This record gives sequence, C-alpha cells and structure tokens, in this order.
Amino acid sequence: MARDAKSPQRKKALSYAKDRRNAYGQNDKAARKAIPARKAGENRRARRKAGHALAVIERLDAPVADMVESALRHDIERVGGWTKAADMPLGDYVASRKAWAERRIGSNARVRAEVERQRSAPDFNGMISVCSDIRFPPED
Repeated sequence: MARDAKSPQRKKALSYAKDRRNAYGQNDKAARKAIPARKAGENRRARRKAGHALAVIERLDAPVADMVESALRHDIERVGGWTKAADMPLGDYVASRKAWAERRIGSNARVRAEVERQRSAPDFNGMISVCSDIRFPPED
C-alpha cells in the first residue's frame, strides 16, 4: 500500500494544522522546567495527603476507615488535579505573532518620529547648536 505523495504546500498546510506551540505567555524555555516541576509538586502533594490519611486510619471507626482506604486505593486525590493548558495550533500562533509584529511596527514608527523630533529640537535658550569652539586635543 503506497502512501500518497504530498506537495510542499500540502505539507505546510498540514504542519500549520497539526503542529502546536506553547502560547501560555511565559518564556518559551520556562516550560521545560515549569511543567515537570508542577507535575512533581502535584505528585508530592498527593503522596503527602495519602501518608497523613494512613497515619490516622487506625484511629478511625470501621466505615470511615474503609472509605479512606478505598479512596487511597482508587487514587481519588489525583482526580481533577493540575493539567497543562492546551497548546495553540501553529497556524493560529503564526497569525497572532504576525498581528503583534504589525502593531509593533506602528509603535516603533511613532517612537522613531519622537526621537527624531527631540534630536532636532532647539536647546534650552532656543538656539540650535551646529558646532562648538571646543577642540580636542587643545591647541596651544
């Protein structure tokens, strides 16, 4: 069974549809540490609660102890815990970055115009200094 040959345009379209990017808002390198750290923290929290429950199980009456034991066996504490936010499709990510860059270009044009205006502005007494009589190194 031969696979259909894909054109470069088809490959690009599939890549934009299937590939994902982390658009959570933090540094793109931070997720490498933050996601495993968060998962480890959740696991430690669940083990700590299980340990506390097991420490007091012999002081509980039988029905409550059975319920605690059942909850520990079925790992109820982990249900509904932390989950990573879904990543954004690459096509949406590229479109949002392009829109952001277009907004930024307009902002940079305003900043450059303001800098140029200040650069050509007269000094404090209303005169524009063209050159100075100070020479370096000083002449004798």
